[in-house]
Amino acid sequence: MLAIVVLAATILYMTTTLQTTGEVSPEHITSLRSSLRGDPSYRLARNAVTKVGADEAALDRDVVSNADWTFSTWLDDWAVTNQKKSGRCWMFAALNLFRASVMKRLSVKKFEFSQNYTLFWDKFERANWFLECIIETASRDLDDRRVAFLLDYPIDDGGQWNMFINLVNRHGLVPKDLMPETQSSSNTARMNAVLKGFLRRFAGDLRQSIEGGASVEDAREMKDGQLATIWRVLCTHLGEPPSSFMWQYNDKDRAFHREGEMTPVQFAERYVDQSMADYVCLVHDPRPEHPFGKTYTVEYLGNIVGGAEVVYLNVDTDTMKRAAVETLESGDPVWFGCDVGKQFQRQVGIWDANLFDFDGLYGEAEGMTKTDRLHLHHTAMTHAMLFTGVDVLEGVPRRWRVENSWGEDGVGRKGFQLMNDNWFDEYVFEIAAHRDRLPSELQSALSEPPTVLPPWDPMGALACRVR
Repeated sequence: MLAIVVLAATILYMTTTLQTTGEVSPEHITSLRSSLRGDPSYRLARNAVTKVGADEAALDRDVVSNADWTFSTWLDDWAVTNQKKSGRCWMFAALNLFRASVMKRLSVKKFEFSQNYTLFWDKFERANWFLECIIETASRDLDDRRVAFLLDYPIDDGGQWNMFINLVNRHGLVPKDLMPETQSSSNTARMNAVLKGFLRRFAGDLRQSIEGGASVEDAREMKDGQLATIWRVLCTHLGEPPSSFMWQYNDKDRAFHREGEMTPVQFAERYVDQSMADYVCLVHDPRPEHPFGKTYTVEYLGNIVGGAEVVYLNVDTDTMKRAAVETLESGDPVWFGCDVGKQFQRQVGIWDANLFDFDGLYGEAEGMTKTDRLHLHHTAMTHAMLFTGVDVLEGVPRRWRVENSWGEDGVGRKGFQLMNDNWFDEYVFEIAAHRDRLPSELQSALSEPPTVLPPWDPMGALACRVR
């Protein structure tokens, strides 16, 4: 009996100790209170932040006042577009890149490709991609990390440059008037929620069927029926995409042009002057385990079964900047991906690595490098835009002109914004560039098989974390 009592007491003591170890003590809280009360800089920061918010309180007025909006190369003379309440930045930026040359070629003041058209096909193809991934991983447990990742992100608005090229190669492009915006293309939340619900149920049905002995062929036959539901949902929300159309237009002098009947693929082939096959994705990933001069891909990152793989070539920032500057100086905008929300003020439209003096506001520096932020999940690609200008002095870029897709109102100067070069170093991760902008050794590296990164790697974040 005594032994039982002693054992019970020991267990109670150990449990109590485990529960209290690591707790914040009242004495610690008291010391925190007293140390702040005697700090006048804290009181000033508290008064400012509680009144106007941290961004306004920490905004460095010198950075804003010294911002120079002139550029040695400036391409844009058109208005920005507006992705509204959707995460289509990557396709808006890509379509905006190609529309610049179309406007020149057609001699028109305004032109947009249909962003709703590319959205429709991305959603449909990505639903098929997801269901194929579910079939492939059906033998894994539901709590397997890869299966869990797939179920967490069955379909999203985000994407990558290679995914856009896949869409154009498979389905082409159409002018915006042929498939204009709908409520759901401009505000995708409800449609996405419906699609995710169906896709997760379909995933469960496929897994259950395969667990019950169905073959891959049987599962794909089931998948075809599931895709019929996805097609109906998309047509309900976005409208049915045209298979062919009569293309005609008036140029800026009101002259009439009728080009005739064509398919979306024929339209893209005729009016996209840039050779899309020549574009490659350059990333700057400074993590030492990912050496420069090597190619990488992200597992399960894609949108079209049978399409080109998403492949990145990892390079230093100087190589990336050089390719971007040369492309701009040759007359083409540059698509890029970045961590848009860091050190950014939307209204003034400026990105600068020191735009907000948070160190002074909080009394301590963040103290993380770009490598640290990647390792510690504090940064990732969240947005894609276009460079349409750059200011270069003695061969070195000083600042970049950015075309965003957030509309004209309340965003920089009519939707165009300024990025100082120090921000590029810290928060730009990717550009799409022509292969011939690279030195020969890097062009050769593109033919090497890529290292496969896990699905949750930050290099794949633009497909699911977007603004």
